[in-house]
Amino acid sequence: MNLGKLDIAKQKPKLYEKTDSVMWTDKHISEKLLEIHLNPEIDAASRTQESIKRTIDFLFGFCNKPQMDILDLGCGPGIYAEKFAEKGHNVTGVDFSENSISYARKQAKEKNLEINYISQDYLGLNYENKFDLIILIYTDFGVLLPNEREILLENIYKSLKPNGTFVFDVLNDRNVEQKFQEQQTWSFENSGFWKSQPYLELTNGFNYSKEKVFLKQHTIIDETEKIMNYRFWIHYFKPNDIVEILSAKKFVNTEHFENILPEIDVWNGENVTFYKTKK
Repeated sequence: MNLGKLDIAKQKPKLYEKTDSVMWTDKHISEKLLEIHLNPEIDAASRTQESIKRTIDFLFGFCNKPQMDILDLGCGPGIYAEKFAEKGHNVTGVDFSENSISYARKQAKEKNLEINYISQDYLGLNYENKFDLIILIYTDFGVLLPNEREILLENIYKSLKPNGTFVFDVLNDRNVEQKFQEQQTWSFENSGFWKSQPYLELTNGFNYSKEKVFLKQHTIIDETEKIMNYRFWIHYFKPNDIVEILSAKKFVNTEHFENILPEIDVWNGENVTFYKTKK
């Protein structure tokens, strides 16, 4: 291997610099993501059973009508969507992973649940005055780039019925140094999350503190020396940050909720803040 190629993993990218690698449509990675989603012992992709239960109990607090129209963004295999459908609500779930959506549809059929599952990028929403409640769970809001965030909020606002509610969670700015440490690690896998064939994984963390964003970068090099870069831009927020972002998109009556999740959550419960806002 030309070791000079490894320099790409060490260099700090420009803020929001993009790569051509997309994990959500990769067949192997999609299958691995589904496995993680469905493992109740792993607090990644989906949360642990205790975290999910607490989140669902929290979300049910906003179901103030017997039959609501609910949109679950980034629904994965349908963990939250099913709970709403079991209570008699009309549920639509959207996820970029065709594999997760296929699994969710199969599960809904087996459980005799009427859930409308759609496989697409939720940035392409095209609804108008349709939903009473829209949810975006597992800190997805914070991995969107600022321009993507604007697109999503505009689409959510349009999709909500008058006085409709949007609920989501983000990483807050507590314990930033512990949550986001600039470090470099590497490992060799014969087969793993990123590929079914042998590969070298170089993982880097880069902090952009002025913009309140941390980059976690995975550089994958296979036996042919092909390099794949996967970048995850993770934003963290203060309550005032969220209020300003939402107010700019006409949302009102924004509230935040602390300590919804237990300490065992992957980010620790105290580091995740939930928000509720209205159209």
